[in-house]
Amino acid sequence: MACDISNGRIEQCKDSVSGLKAIYIINYDKLNSDSVVYSTGTGEEDEIDTWVPIDTATPLNLYKFELKSTQNSFTTAINSSRDNGTTFFTQTLVAALKRQDVVTTKNVKLLAYGRPRIVVRTMTDQFFLMGLDQGADVSAGEISSGAALGDFNGYSLTFTAEEELPANFIDCTDEATLKAVFNNGTDDAVIVTS
Repeated sequence: MACDISNGRIEQCKDSVSGLKAIYIINYDKLNSDSVVYSTGTGEEDEIDTWVPIDTATPLNLYKFELKSTQNSFTTAINSSRDNGTTFFTQTLVAALKRQDVVTTKNVKLLAYGRPRIVVRTMTDQFFLMGLDQGADVSAGEISSGAALGDFNGYSLTFTAEEELPANFIDCTDEATLKAVFNNGTDDAVIVTS
């Protein structure tokens, strides 16, 4: 049967931490999901090895947003129906971006209009791709100035993506290898922070 598993899992050590370091936004129309190359030996469509951008004349931009709070999270919910014979995965990213400014407000507006793909980087330097086929939508959010002096001032965004598969691992461990994953044939991707 095609859905039989082929290995188990031993109890894991308590040497991991949770949380997110950063997200990297990729404009949806810059990548074609048919051109993804998956790592061999990890199982079909589980880990992305390389992804050549549509435009091979210029490097792909990865727009980095650093995350430094316990309000950030990334989860994947499994939605499965035995009656309907269907399964899909809801990927949810919650990002809190501190302090308001004109440039970020404009970017938040454009993110709400669009459906980007998002690379999520965890505190343990695991990288995941959110919204492989459908992209991610801003499904909720708030721009807040707070009330008291110590209240949160900034952007609270919730991104949601519904996909046929869980969020893919990306075969990299740092920003240098992340940029190489999105090489256009001559140039690695560029990480943009301002």
